[in-house]
Amino acid sequence: MVELDPTDHEIADLGPKVNEIDDADELREMLALEEEGEDRTPVKQLIESRIDTLEDDEEDDPSEADLTELTIADIANMVRDIDDVDVLEDLLEREQEGKERKGAINQIESRIESVEGTDESDTEEVEYVPPEEKYPDLDHPTADKQYVEGVSGETYRDMWVYCETQDGDLTTTAREMLGRARELMDEYNREDGEREDTAAYGGDEDGDPEEVVAVIIGDDVAALADEAIAYGADRVVYHEDERLGRFRHKPYTEIFCHMCRDFDQEWRDYHEPRYNVFPATNNGRDLSALVQGELDSGLASDCSDLYIDEAMISNPAKTGAPGESKEFERVLHMPRPDFSGFEYSTILCIDKPHRDFHPQGASVIPGTFDVPDPDPDREGEVVEHDIDLPEEWFQIEVTEYDRLEEGVDLSGHEVIVCMGRGIDREDPTRGIELGLELRDAFDDAELGLTRGVITASYEFEGHVEQYITEERQIGESGQVVEPDLYIAAGVSGAVQHKVGMDESDTIVAINTDPEADIRGFSDYFVEGDLFEVLPRLTEALETGELTDAVAKASDD
Repeated sequence: MVELDPTDHEIADLGPKVNEIDDADELREMLALEEEGEDRTPVKQLIESRIDTLEDDEEDDPSEADLTELTIADIANMVRDIDDVDVLEDLLEREQEGKERKGAINQIESRIESVEGTDESDTEEVEYVPPEEKYPDLDHPTADKQYVEGVSGETYRDMWVYCETQDGDLTTTAREMLGRARELMDEYNREDGEREDTAAYGGDEDGDPEEVVAVIIGDDVAALADEAIAYGADRVVYHEDERLGRFRHKPYTEIFCHMCRDFDQEWRDYHEPRYNVFPATNNGRDLSALVQGELDSGLASDCSDLYIDEAMISNPAKTGAPGESKEFERVLHMPRPDFSGFEYSTILCIDKPHRDFHPQGASVIPGTFDVPDPDPDREGEVVEHDIDLPEEWFQIEVTEYDRLEEGVDLSGHEVIVCMGRGIDREDPTRGIELGLELRDAFDDAELGLTRGVITASYEFEGHVEQYITEERQIGESGQVVEPDLYIAAGVSGAVQHKVGMDESDTIVAINTDPEADIRGFSDYFVEGDLFEVLPRLTEALETGELTDAVAKASDD
């Protein structure tokens, strides 16, 4: 019996899970379950691709490999998984007698050293010298930073969540991040774990529970503290000033960093937060990079999940010695999409022997987590942060601005019709009009766009022009939607777009290119011209003959 039944999961959830399975036989059983059940083409392709990868790995015998046909990168990838020193030494000898490439030789020798370890009797202990002492005359861009430090062994606690506001309210993203932070820290503080997606540590290193700290910055924001507590915060630290009603890079960064490191409070008895979490919105992306850079730590941007767990690391830069593996605890795992249809990289922020990397920082794509139900009876502490804000932090004054009468919220609709750059096959204006006509044929639908349509130099005519705005962009740098039905017309399926819509219940793609990336994660793929297919779909909806229209539009 397989542990992962693909028929119990949405397509978007299966990518990372399938790629963690190393048993080809188990994958074949999963493929059979999918064929007998949902029989979804993208899922079968995903499983078959993983089986092919495992079988290819089994067929690649390093002892038989022709090194002259391999690049240095190929050799590096091959030796990374070899633990037999005799095999590695054979490869080294053959490379030295062959092309004798310095890069290839270094890769093989490094792997041999990693497998064997370093003989302490032959290795002198290297004295650590701080960079500022080792390079006293170094002139670098960070010389004027307030914080440039190489501390190690400091104390870190709590998960801090930056809560963005808009028009005097917490944003939906702030609420969902507070909810996820609450879930993570509840599990983190347990003695025995109840969830599979994060580890239980029983609190901090001394056994005391760690907290969720909400950070709110703006004008007249004190009234939002109770709401932040209701959504999961244990403590709210806020700073309000009438000059902060609009996001400003300098003061927002300085205030947040002061809260993290220099705010003298009895409860903040640690050097810095253990984790900092931000929204991956326009302002959130800016603030997260500025804050984490100022605090001399790292940042994983545009994350699609967060969880806390151990991490086994063998990188000598992190362990302090080649050939050794070390388990790091309390590591925030930050998955984010790669440039492919199913692949995700998990970013880790790991300390070095002489250098702490805290707070571990992440920005999260809006819409990634569910918004929890608020608990008005939750109790928490509200703390006002107060420092002088120099006038030089406000050198730019906004003298005039226009406010949109109504924004475009693509979430919550049953159907999204998204138009891509395929509209330029004939007439971009007509292409958008066809999308609007299809939208209007549904009871609850809205029009979305890919980034390519918005940034292209198309000249739209008439009423169509008003729809070509960034507010309608779907994807990594736009909105995230989860409709019952997502119709993608002329959309190629770049991963940046995929992360904004792959949680949709049913995805229908229309494209003239049978090899378009979007085919790999669509439930239905219509190979055809949107200028021919969309009118048929619209007519079929209006006459109640949608199934017939799809059959006529494509033989696939």
